[in-house]
This record gives sequence, C-alpha cells and structure tokens, in this order.
Amino acid sequence: MTKAAVSSRRIALSLVLTLAGCAVGPDFVTPAAPANPHYVAGEQASQTPGAQGNSQQLDPADNIDAQWWTLFGSAQLNVWVEQALANNLQLDQAKARLLQAQENLTAQTGATRYPQVDLKAGAQRQQVNLEAFGISNIPNPPPFNLYNASVNVSYTFDLFGANQRQLEALSATVDYQAFELAAARLSLAGNVVTAAIRQATLRSQIATTQELLAAQQQQLEIMQARYAAGGISNLDLQKQRELVAQSTATLPPLQKQLAQLNHQLAVYLGLAPADMSQTSIDLQQLTLPAHLPLTLPSAMARQRPDIRAAEALMHQASANVGVATANLYPQFTLSGSAGSERSSAGDLANSLNVWNIGLNLMQPVFHGGELQARKRGAQAAWDEASAAYQQTVLQALQQVADALRALELDSTALAAHDQAAQASDLSLATTHQLYAAGGVSHLQLLDSQRQQLQTRMDLLGAQADRLTDSAALLQALGGGAIQP
Repeated sequence: MTKAAVSSRRIALSLVLTLAGCAVGPDFVTPAAPANPHYVAGEQASQTPGAQGNSQQLDPADNIDAQWWTLFGSAQLNVWVEQALANNLQLDQAKARLLQAQENLTAQTGATRYPQVDLKAGAQRQQVNLEAFGISNIPNPPPFNLYNASVNVSYTFDLFGANQRQLEALSATVDYQAFELAAARLSLAGNVVTAAIRQATLRSQIATTQELLAAQQQQLEIMQARYAAGGISNLDLQKQRELVAQSTATLPPLQKQLAQLNHQLAVYLGLAPADMSQTSIDLQQLTLPAHLPLTLPSAMARQRPDIRAAEALMHQASANVGVATANLYPQFTLSGSAGSERSSAGDLANSLNVWNIGLNLMQPVFHGGELQARKRGAQAAWDEASAAYQQTVLQALQQVADALRALELDSTALAAHDQAAQASDLSLATTHQLYAAGGVSHLQLLDSQRQQLQTRMDLLGAQADRLTDSAALLQALGGGAIQP
C-alpha cells in the first residue's frame, strides 16, 4: 500500500471520528412553567372560616410535605398509608416497569456506545474434490479436520447521532416510568386517605342512625302502651311504626357501603378482604388541617408527577425525531477480525494466520418514501406529546382550582349545617315537650324526628367533605411526589 493511500485512509478515519457524536434533530427544551401566579379567577381566599371556630389558613409554600397525610393527625391513617405504599401490588407493577426501562437503556447503551467484540470458534470435517478445480492428475486428499478460532470486532460510528438520540429517548422512557411510579404512589396515598375519611363518615352515620332508631323504638314502646290504654289512636301508632321501619331501612345501604369500602381499603393495603383487621378510624379523631400549604402554579408543575411524566414523553418524542432524521444519512461501520485456522486444534494458539479489517458505508438511496414518512410520523408524535403535556397542565390547574373553591364553599356549608343541626335538636326537644302536653300532633313529632335525623346526617357529610377536599388540594398540588 502506498504512503498516499495510507494517508488518505487516515484522513478519512479522522473525519469519521470527528463527526461521530454530532446529533441531528431538535434538542429538547423543558417547557415553560405556568406564568399566572393564581389558580382561580378573581379573588382567592387565604382563610376559610368554619363551624365552632374551626378555620383553615392557606399558607404560601415552596413545596408540599412528602407525608402530607400526617396533617390529619391520625396515627391509624398514617399506618394505613405507609402499609399501602409498602405492599400495594399496583406499585409493584410500576416498579417492575421502571426496572425494565432502566435495563433496556443499559442494554442499548452497551450495544451502541462501545465496540462489539465476539469470540468465534469452530471445527469442520472437510473433503476436497480437486477435479472440481480442474485438477485431474493428482489424487484427492483424504478427508481432514479444520479448526478455527477468531475474535471479531465491529463499531458503527454515530455520525449523525442516531444512537445518541435513541439513548436519549430510552432515558426519557426511564424518567417517564419513574414519574409514573411517583404518580401511582400519590394516587394510592390519596385513595387511602379518602377511603379512611369515607369509612369514618359511614361509621358515624350508622351510629347516628342506630342512636335515633333506638330513641324511635323506645317511643314506639311508649305509644303501644298508651294505645293499649286508649290514650292514642291506631293511626298514630301505625305512623310511629312506619317511622321505625323507614329508619331501619336506611341502615342496610350504609352498612353495605361500609363493607365494600373496607374491602377496597384492604386491596389498597395489599391484603385480601378476609385478612383486613377490624381497626377503624372515628370521624372525630381526624383533625382538619388548620394550615394548608399552597404552592405557586409554577412550583406545582414541577412537583406533580403526571405533568413530569407528560414532559418525559415530550422528551422521548423529540429524541425520536432525531432518530428518524439521522436514519436519512449515511452510516459508517468499522469491522475487523483476527484468528487462527489450523488442521490441528493444538496449533490454534501458535499464531494468527487469518485477519481482516474494513470500513463499510451504508447510504439509504431508495426506500419507497419510508424514511421520510417515518420522520414526518415522528414529528406528528412530537406534536401530539406537546398537546398532551399542555392538556395535562390545564387539568392539573383545574383540579387545584376546584379544590380551592370547594374548600371555600365547604366552610360555608359546614357552618350552615351546624346551625341547622343545633336548631333541629332544639326543635325536637321542644316538640317532645309540646307533644307530652298535648300541644302538637303526633304527625308533627314524627316530622321533627325525621328532620333531626336528616340534619345530623347532613352535618356529618359536610364535615367529611371538608376533610376530603383538604386531601384533594394536597394531592392536586403534587404532595408526596418523588423526583427520579
């Protein structure tokens, strides 16, 4: 080989090495955070008053505590949430998907960033027919063994960044699965808190109904005695029996909901319903958080895992555009091998007698429009991911805005229901006195009893709504989310 040829090859190889690693396609840029510092239009209340002086203050914060459920002051609730985060099977699935994405990235990194080195060994039994080569005056040699061993090395230079962009896409997939795991954790914690509040509410409603039913049953026994003595009419007695039957009929639906909720809570904790303990939470043991942290929309967008997951999908789509673009350009592959080929296996290690080295170029020329179509498809996928990200941000802002307005209205509703419950209790006590004195009819007494039951049930519902919406706000702000 002449010096000029050697020099030309060195220049070409240097050019290849210089160009290696240049990536075509768009460089991903993190989307801008929401600029508006407000979640709702108009004035946003910073404090929400409540019944019996139970008010809430919205405090500006940089982030939400990772264990936000502890703000409700229930040791049993804390145990349930931690147990769910440790044992829930859906979280195990999300963890497995994250591990799969990480291993796929590791595998592709090894396949593209480093040369591929393979050891090849073999043995063959051969027979040579000299007549096939036009040699007829020499006898054919007897069959013989041929042993070979070689090391093959190949490396494709990433001239236009196809491999780099592919690794970038896989890395974004890892981020996506990490944020999906964080989103699953956040959702699970919110589900356990909501289920616990709902369970406590149902238990209180059942206890209230049973308490009133006992009073109505006692009233029925008194009325039966008075009817036997001729003191009241049969119609009054039947009306009281109807009231007792109506109150009794309200219990099975509440008990059914409670049983189903307990079963759902068991699944959250990674347990079979039969293995769920009978431990429960009383509604009065749950503390309404007096101070709720409120982050800016820009901070919320960086903490909510569903928004970060949508951003990771944007990054993946951006990298895929680069992959599709790089596939339009040539690829250079350097390959070589060195080995030994002998008729005796013991001679393989003596020296290398077979070797080769080469530089291959592959330039797409005609693929029926496939490569350009794939690039356009990748760009369309980028547009879709961008729109999906913006939609996810809007939905997150909506959820926070809904929770804020709900908390404002919850406080007003709770105060109204508390006043109604106090008035109903006083009205029933007065009606009992008037009925005993003959001042009101039995029908009026029954109506007063029904009203008291309804107002007390409404009060319990209002208390639960305020607790639930407090949890909804903390969850909507991305509380407890982890960063990958």
